[in-house]
Parts: sequence; structure tokens; C-alpha cells
Amino acid sequence: MQEGLKTRATTRCDVLIIGAGGAGMRCAAEILERMPGAKVIALTKVSHPQKSHTSTAQGGLAAVDPRDPNDATIFHMFDTWKGSDCTADQNVVKKICESAWEEILWLENRGMHFSRDPQGHLSKRTFGGHTRNFGEASAFRAVFEADRTGKGIMDTAWGESLKRNILFINQSVAVELLIKDRQCSGCIVFEQKQGAFLRILTRATVFASGGSGQVFKVTTNCRQNTGDGLALIMEAGLPVMDPEAVQFHPTGIVGPGILASETLRSVGGILRNRDQEPFMERYAPKMKELAPRDLVARAIESEIRAGRGILNPDHNTAHVWIDLRHLPAEVHEQEIPEVSGFFKRYVNLDPQKELCPVRPSNHYHMGGIPTNEFGEVEDAQHRAIEGLYAVGECAAASFHGFNRLGTNSILELITVGKVVGDRVIERLKREPGALPEVKGERFREKFEGYFAANGRDNVGLIRNALRSVMTEKVSVFRTEAGISEAIETLRELKARAERTGLSRKTLVMDQELVQRWELDNLLALATAICAAALHRKESRGAHFRDDFPERKDEFNYHTLVTMPEFGKIELGRREVDMSVFHAGGAHHEKFGIIERKY
Repeated sequence: MQEGLKTRATTRCDVLIIGAGGAGMRCAAEILERMPGAKVIALTKVSHPQKSHTSTAQGGLAAVDPRDPNDATIFHMFDTWKGSDCTADQNVVKKICESAWEEILWLENRGMHFSRDPQGHLSKRTFGGHTRNFGEASAFRAVFEADRTGKGIMDTAWGESLKRNILFINQSVAVELLIKDRQCSGCIVFEQKQGAFLRILTRATVFASGGSGQVFKVTTNCRQNTGDGLALIMEAGLPVMDPEAVQFHPTGIVGPGILASETLRSVGGILRNRDQEPFMERYAPKMKELAPRDLVARAIESEIRAGRGILNPDHNTAHVWIDLRHLPAEVHEQEIPEVSGFFKRYVNLDPQKELCPVRPSNHYHMGGIPTNEFGEVEDAQHRAIEGLYAVGECAAASFHGFNRLGTNSILELITVGKVVGDRVIERLKREPGALPEVKGERFREKFEGYFAANGRDNVGLIRNALRSVMTEKVSVFRTEAGISEAIETLRELKARAERTGLSRKTLVMDQELVQRWELDNLLALATAICAAALHRKESRGAHFRDDFPERKDEFNYHTLVTMPEFGKIELGRREVDMSVFHAGGAHHEKFGIIERKY
């Protein structure tokens, strides 16, 4: 086994993309379109790029058409700032919102089948927190492809990359970053099918590794979203930013937790409690069901806490209803056919005739790898790491602050994917300097430990215990006592994991081995989430403390968490960019520290 833990070969490329979802593919497409001779390698953890989680995105992506007489980019910027609870970085918000429509045209011109209205124009729908005239009324801003918009984006960006000879290494994971003197020269890759380690040297490494939903027991995320990118960054001694900012989607289907898109509320779905009372007017009198996700999720949980939920006998969990029965048949058949099908398939209900059970489900990580507005990864002193970039859900620029508005995630994928592509091209065009020589050793020590352990515990049981304690203690509502209890449990689970032996001693296609590695990543990320959540003694966006229910200006900054060794936490901070406010232009007062009411 010692021999098998050596790198079998070294390969070189111009660009290495860790992750092959929408963000990674948009970045790759930009690079290959403008530099056809570039050698680009993309790693994907799954068996095929089309299995990436981007494909599950349903509702749409926000973008203001400059010809729209009823909407304006400044309104989208304001909604994003307000929705973030005043912690999005305004330079990033401005850059993304201003470039949004250009990216819609990029997708359409390359074949994405956006839904259209009877006049042939792109159809638009409204989503929670999106308004016109600075909150006056809901804005119809999101373009979409029925209720499978992410699949359309993935098909388009993947196809553009594929036809320009991108090289995919499927079922592979990055297990160690090669960084020296604040310069990244690539990474060590574990190829699951071959059971071998490969060293890839490159002038540009782009993290596009996706989310971390498997930290929680009930999640809309796919099985592979275990926060690997963030864990790898921490192992390299770099920080993660705002890990406590975790979004819980209001409407996960009770049982599997699968996403029931916000589209259901945008087309007129009504949330009802046990008495079939439409309760959102109590929590967001103006926006009701179309309030931002953090407000709606807390409203649902508050109804359940007050005893106005419904106990599901199959899953022994309380929920509320979403009522779609009043919607016309054509809405069910043309605008929400896939989501309607989910209710039929997973809970045996017909949404046209029956109430549907929903409850908040872990959905999105607003925090992530800290980057500047160009996607360049930064260290704890806010210095860029040369040759290292991050984009998509694993990154935090920060476009979303402490609460992401619906449709802004897949907008970020395509806009910042292009921005990072542009930045990488600039680097590739510069005179190449020598890459620092880094062999990579940490991965070997880690995997040796996995094979040396001989305890009789079970990786799956430990993982389930981790997900349960995070769901119970660090989800929609949090307290100091609950977070502290979670931290202690995570320490115990880490000790159990280190003693746990594997049933097989092989590297080739051993899912237990991969799950053991994922468990380390989940434990590290869960610990970072807890440490930041414990430190932030206030409520802000999706981070809500029962014991500190108000927002406090003294916490108006981004949290940086560094943890080069498990449990050894160092906390730092990065100031929130308020450049739009400080510039003093038209409507600048809308971008100050404003009250958040809907």
C-alpha cells in the first residue's frame, strides 16, 4: 500500500478546473473560445459532467434587460444588497448585475432554449426579494427554461467546452493543493477508477467544486456536495469566509428534502399552516410568499414551533403545506412540470388536487473560499494567491452576503465564470515564470492513516451523527448552548473517525475510502461553521441566533476562519465593500446600512 500512495505520474496543462459544473464550464468555455490552443483539464467527482449539481437548478436566473421599461440594474443591485442583510460586497454586486444581460445573450446565442411568451420575447417570472423602484412592487426579472434552467445552462456551457477539446478526468478528486510562497502550481489528484494519484502542474488552478449541503441531514444538495474545496483550502492554511452563512430553502419536499422551487411561490403558490391559514402576512406583510428565503424559512419554522405545523406520519416530522390547487392546468403543465412530478413521485400527491408538504431544507452556502472581485483567492491578510481562483458556490466574493436571493446563484455561475476566464487568460498571456517545486506530501500521510486504523466503528454512522447534530443545533435557529454542544460532538466524532478502520485495503473504486475522505472534509467544514456561528453574537440574514435576535453594526464584516489543523481555529475579518454607497452617486443612500423589512 505504501507504494500505491505515491504519485504515478506528473502531467502539465495551462488550466486546471476542479469541478465541472456550470461555473467551471463557463470559465472553461471562455478560455477555450479565446485561446483555442490552451490545454484545459477539468476534474469532476461524478461519473460525467452532466451529473453535476448545476443541472438540478430549477427556477431561473435574474438579469435586467436594458430595454425593459419597468426594471433597472440599480433595482437588482439594491435588492441584492438589501437581501444580503447589508453584507454583500458592493463592487461585486455592481459587476455581476451590470454584466447579467450580456451573459443571457451568450447563453441564448449558443443554443439555450429559454422559455418565451406568446409574442416571442423571453418570458420572465418574479422571485422572492426581487423588486422594482427600491421595493415598491415585485419585479419580473428572472428568465428561465421551464423549471429546469440549470440543466439548460449546463448543457450549453458543457457543450461549448466539449467542442473545443477540453479534457475531463471523471470520478476524480483533488486531495492536496500545491502552494508555496503564495503561488499555486496545481494539485494532487486521486483517480478513483484507477486507484492512483496524479500530480497536475498548471499555471492556473480554478476551484469550482460546488456546495456543502451534506453537512446537514435534510438537504436539497446531491450526495457529492461534501464541501471538499473548502476543506482543501483550510488544509493549505488559507481561510474560508462567512462559513456561518448557510441558506435553508423554505420549501424542501418533506422526506427526501428535494427542492420544491421558489417558482411555486412566484406562480402563486400559497403557504398554509395546520388550519390551512395563509400565514406569511404575519411575517412579511407586503411581500408575503415572495419575501427573501431566510424570512420565509424562519416563518415556516416559527409556525411549526408554535404548534401550527402538521406531523407527517411517514417521516415523523412536522411541516406546513404549499397550496398549488388553484393554479391553472397550463401552469402545472408548462411552467412547473418537473416540480409537480416530484410531488407525485416522492410523496404520491397530485399538486393539482392536494396540498403538498414542505419544510425548510439546507440549500446553499453563501460563505466559501474568499476571493476578490476577479475571482482570485485571497489569504487571511487579503493578499491574492498567484495562480489560484475560485468561482461558483464554493467561492465567496461576496455577491450574496448573509442571504442569497433566488436566481442569483446561477447568475453568479455564468457571470463570474466569464470574469475568472478573463483573468486566467491575462495570466496565460504573460511571460511564464517558473512554477515553484512542490511535491505534495500531506495526502500520503492522510491516506496512510486511513489504512492504518483498525477500529470497528462505521464511517456511515459517524457521518449520520455529524449531519444530525448540525441539523438539530446549527440550522435555521441557533443558540450558544446548541452550537457549543455541536462543537463538542464534532470533536468526539473526529476522534471516532480517526480510529475507524476500512473494511477493504484497496485504492481501486473503493467508495468506503472516498467516504472516509469526505468525512474528514465534512468534519472540518462543520467545525468552521460552528466556530463562526458561535463568534457572531447577532442575527444577520440566514444566520439567526435566538439568544441574539437583532442585527448589530459591530458585526458588520465578513468572518474569516483559518484551521490548518482540526480544531485549531483562528478568526479574522474582512470589511464589507460599500463602494457604491461611498461613491455618492444617484441613489447611493439606498446602499447604506438599511433596515430590512418586506
